[in-house]
Amino acid sequence: MMTNPTGRLTQGQFSFLPDLSDDEIRAQIDYGLAKGYAWSVEYTDDPHPRNTYWEMYGMPMFDLRDGAGVLQELNECRKTFPQHYIRLVAFDSTRGVESIAMSFIVNRPVHEPGFGLARQETHGRTMRYTVVSYATDKPEGERYAR
Repeated sequence: MMTNPTGRLTQGQFSFLPDLSDDEIRAQIDYGLAKGYAWSVEYTDDPHPRNTYWEMYGMPMFDLRDGAGVLQELNECRKTFPQHYIRLVAFDSTRGVESIAMSFIVNRPVHEPGFGLARQETHGRTMRYTVVSYATDKPEGERYAR
């Protein structure tokens, strides 16, 4: 049974939906701002599921109250890293700690190489499995060049 027929990376909210338009992204940003969330833009070329710490583009926007500023930062990141995964992350600091309340991908490379499952036999009949990103077959900075 195939659970992800598109083969697209599915991390964060809205992963199984078609890509969000800028208007839809702006609506989510405005929703988060209305809740008091602070937004941040992050990017990576290694989207392994355990790679939770992506590179931050700019500083977190804690004092920002207008969604246009977040979109401007996002568009600058898109210009700088057009073939990377880019996501928006909203932090909720209402309880005195920074915890992620929303996270969704807003940019993808044209070609998403996907993941493989590496199997290793160990002592006895034990099998160990590891998820391997095909993107890491190439060095950083060359992973999505065509």
